[in-house]
Amino acid sequence: MDKDILVRGTAWGGKIRVFAVRSTQLVDELRRRHDTYPTTTAALGRTAAAGAMMGAMLKGEEKITIQVKGDGPAGQIVIDANAHGEVRGYVDNPEVQLSSNAQGKLDVAGAVGRSGYIHIIKDLGLKEPYRGSIPIISGELAEDFTYYFATSEQTPSVVGLGVLVDTDGSVLHAGGFIVQLMPGVTDEEITRLEQAVAVMPSVTTLLGQGETPEGVLRRLVGDDLQLMDTLDIVFQCKCSHERVEKTLISMGEHELNQLIEDDGRAEVVCHFCNETYVFDRPQLELLLDQAKPKPMR
Repeated sequence: MDKDILVRGTAWGGKIRVFAVRSTQLVDELRRRHDTYPTTTAALGRTAAAGAMMGAMLKGEEKITIQVKGDGPAGQIVIDANAHGEVRGYVDNPEVQLSSNAQGKLDVAGAVGRSGYIHIIKDLGLKEPYRGSIPIISGELAEDFTYYFATSEQTPSVVGLGVLVDTDGSVLHAGGFIVQLMPGVTDEEITRLEQAVAVMPSVTTLLGQGETPEGVLRRLVGDDLQLMDTLDIVFQCKCSHERVEKTLISMGEHELNQLIEDDGRAEVVCHFCNETYVFDRPQLELLLDQAKPKPMR
């Protein structure tokens, strides 16, 4: 299987900014870790593809969190991404499977819900993170992110997202694109882009035909594509035994004592990657010792 990559560039004399991603392995890893049903795989996967591309808009150690909070049965979808192509995420209720929608496709909007909010939190290394929120307008997610860029970032954009799930539940193809209009773009160029979008097959159809992310962008903007760079996209979680230890210590002496007396062990499961960290009584007692206030000297 081809590895997951993201390409970014410009077109039409810098008046168009473009991103495209193949995220098949990432989405299948999320499916495997969270044991998602096909409809939630598609919802989580579309959000992950958007997150990967929005992460690629950042620099250095900046990072982004996307929270999709709809009123559908899937509950909250959360994606973390950064400028290095590292993505992780989860969905509150992975075991949601609905009948196909009117187009015969997975009913992502039914799982996400057609009302609620999408929150975007960007950690740009400043004192306070940037926060943007938009109401969910369709639940299909591509239209919702298009609306986010237009309203919260004042950047007219076209967003395409797709996940194709196999009969065994695994992910056949996943990916997406974002095309953003920069100052100076003409009405004729906007019409040209709209026509290209209207006749283009879905992202998953193109990936299934062997098209590359670069090829997807060329279908949208033609041969006047100036590629800036490519980025490997990978699932990466920041959790570790050491981080969980620090979290347990931060609970404080009273809480840890209670844990030792009641259960004699602790089991912590990471939301993002589903890894389980188990601490037995001797380990908890060591952490309790570290949690105790140190005498003043």
